[in-house]
Amino acid sequence: MHSKESNAASKTAVMQNIHGTMEFLRKHPPFNQMENAHLAYLVEHCQLRFYATGESIIKPADGAVQHFYIVKQGQVVGERPHSAKRGTETTFEITTGECFPLAALLGERATRTEHLAAEDTFCLLLAKDAFVRLFAQSAVFRDFALRGVSSLLDQVNQQVQLRAAESLGAQYSLDTSLRELAMQQPVGCSAETPLREAVKRMHEQHVGSIVIVDDQQRPLGIFTLRDLRRVVADGGELDQPISALMTQTPFHLPPGASAFDAALAMTERHIAHVCLVEHGRLVGVVSERDLFSLQRVDLVHLARTIRHAARVDSLTALRSDISLLVERMLAHGASSTQITQLITLLNDHTVCRVIELTLEEMGDPGVPFSWLCFGSEGRREQTLHTDQDNGILFEAHDASEAEAIRQRLLPLARRINQHLAACGFTLCPGNIMAGNPQLCLSRQEWARRFSTFVREATPENLLGSSIYFDLRVVWGAEQGCEQVRQQLFADVAGNSLFQRMLAANALQHRPPVGRFRDFVVARKGVEKDTLDLKTEGLTPFVDGARLLALAHGVRPRNTLQRFAELVARGVIEPLDGAAYEEAYHFIQQTRLQLHQQQALQGQPFSNRLDPDSLNHLDRRILRESFRQAQRLQASLTLRYQL
Repeated sequence: MHSKESNAASKTAVMQNIHGTMEFLRKHPPFNQMENAHLAYLVEHCQLRFYATGESIIKPADGAVQHFYIVKQGQVVGERPHSAKRGTETTFEITTGECFPLAALLGERATRTEHLAAEDTFCLLLAKDAFVRLFAQSAVFRDFALRGVSSLLDQVNQQVQLRAAESLGAQYSLDTSLRELAMQQPVGCSAETPLREAVKRMHEQHVGSIVIVDDQQRPLGIFTLRDLRRVVADGGELDQPISALMTQTPFHLPPGASAFDAALAMTERHIAHVCLVEHGRLVGVVSERDLFSLQRVDLVHLARTIRHAARVDSLTALRSDISLLVERMLAHGASSTQITQLITLLNDHTVCRVIELTLEEMGDPGVPFSWLCFGSEGRREQTLHTDQDNGILFEAHDASEAEAIRQRLLPLARRINQHLAACGFTLCPGNIMAGNPQLCLSRQEWARRFSTFVREATPENLLGSSIYFDLRVVWGAEQGCEQVRQQLFADVAGNSLFQRMLAANALQHRPPVGRFRDFVVARKGVEKDTLDLKTEGLTPFVDGARLLALAHGVRPRNTLQRFAELVARGVIEPLDGAAYEEAYHFIQQTRLQLHQQQALQGQPFSNRLDPDSLNHLDRRILRESFRQAQRLQASLTLRYQL
């Protein structure tokens, strides 16, 4: 009898232990999405093992990995010998609910890093044969094992869009394909069709445009209701052929392009219709109305309102509309890259309109000039929290002419800086603005300035000058700026000392992850318990991508485009490039959400985040994203022998 009671108690304890382990796993990805049967199989085949502080769990000398580990309590750190220093370096930290070493298990090899218990730690161990079986049976587990952090990031994006659908009452996305939007057959006609007949056809089909096509259904032009108003206002004849009035070679996209692609094109080109062309043939038309009946984000209308604003104070009032647009786009599940591109695009429109209004106010100086932007605007990576980084470029034959032109342009430049400040573009504390005589320069002066940066670079002046290397023209002719950039690439390519200094500069801002803590946060003052998402999180990626782009003649200015081109050229491994891109995306997304919360609460914009305000999944991915920045910096350290 005693034996039966003992066995029963033992079975009860086992069942409680299994139940407790399943409840623990259900709190952590990917286990929280696995089917019950698969999760039960995992738990039944796991064993719990204790590791004392400092004890080695697995190391390269152990040979091919034989177990899958899940941290149930405690913390594990990865250490490997440092090639440039004596001793070891910590390459990652693994905490409760996280697992390892997936890459080694899938590759049937030894781990490349020693895993140590950073404190007293309990791990669940799943033998390799059971891991293989679970991998084969559970699609969720297999996806996680193959893609690691990628699947976690997908989960975050799904949660964001799910919350948006709940709050907005409908599911729609900026990623919707144009094929899905263009439900109606395109309305077309031949080039010889009289205007009267074409307009009648538009009226009968209830459309705002008609596409002029040839016998092979290739688009030759487009005619819209806006064009009709112009014709009527000019007293045009209704019997003339539509080919005389159409807009030739209309802009087009493939049907597989996204709603975001069309919105971006409409905003950049000031158009209200996009043709869909497949294999050279017209297959559809998407209008501004089609686009925003789906998304309820009237981006094109906002851009048009900015470009036609009659006064600077009207532009000031529109800043709140841009903030509202960002809020809606975040709710719709737009990516950080899409949002920063559109913010930059709307900011470009605002800058252009401010320049035009200031020219009307002060008069044309009689000198052609180009308005330059640097830093995040130059890279098209702006958020709502931005200040001015701009300059002026003009043509001059010699130094005396350059000085004379500068004196004519500086009052205009300073007035533009003031108007931009009124529109929400904070005056630059470092005076990196066109109203500064040192940044209102002829093309030759700009070329000499950059050559001096490269030839006479010091660690101190590089800290303040690196943003100039992202320059771009916002208003005016682009040719002079491109000539300066070509000279810059030539200067950098042949100067290994400058590249090494730029690499050292790229290591100045360290990601906020420590050896034995989740995050390194400020310890005192108003910034206590916070970290800086921009300086400590994004800047390492921005600086690293800029350095490698300049060193290898990569032309794009945008950080993610630079990474993509560096991967294409074999400078960065594809897996590393994908990891850097994903980490950059997530940090930027977190930053945008932080700014949106601050805007809704009427707080001043700041890049400082309290990591304790994040949920478990977001904390985990943010920490992993910072570690990718560490990996990028470590690769630069080795590449440039720092």
